[in-house]
Amino acid sequence: MTEVKSICVYCGSRTGNDPRFSALAESFGALLARNGIRLVYGGGSVGLMGMAARSVLAHGGEVIGVIPEHLDHVEITQSGLSELHVVPNMHSRKHLMFELSDAFVSLPGSIGTLDETIEVITWKQLGLHDKPILLVNAERYWDPFDALIRHVVAAGFASNETRTLYTMVAGIEDVLPTLGRAPAPMLPDRDELI
Repeated sequence: MTEVKSICVYCGSRTGNDPRFSALAESFGALLARNGIRLVYGGGSVGLMGMAARSVLAHGGEVIGVIPEHLDHVEITQSGLSELHVVPNMHSRKHLMFELSDAFVSLPGSIGTLDETIEVITWKQLGLHDKPILLVNAERYWDPFDALIRHVVAAGFASNETRTLYTMVAGIEDVLPTLGRAPAPMLPDRDELI
């Protein structure tokens, strides 16, 4: 079983059109805080990411933000975090967020969320880590992503095992039970991720 002390969340810097996504982010933050799990995220105050971070803090949890200098300068950084790391660039951000996390959870988001999700899946495929990756498929948000991966497999550009690199869960209530059933990572953390 995987011991999860820190979860990295990838999610939108906007809230989206459906208020259920905001409720999802707030529920996720509360869940982590109630279970003593640290949130690692991109450090922003905006969108779903800011809502999740503030929810963790409001429920007495710990939040580590990692933000690149160019975004810190435009004053979107969330105040009151347990820890804040200002890093030189996006690549450094991704690497540090990876190093600080035991698992990854993707909530709804835009191309940044897709980029981060696909990259951490790719790193897993390349054998650079074997940490759990969950996509919270609330309101069937991740169905098109899963369909794209199925299409890539069907077209012969990836093996069927590609779909085992991540796990789709229906809602927030499924996150911790799914992580609890995940095998413990066997690979050591690797420094050559960037």
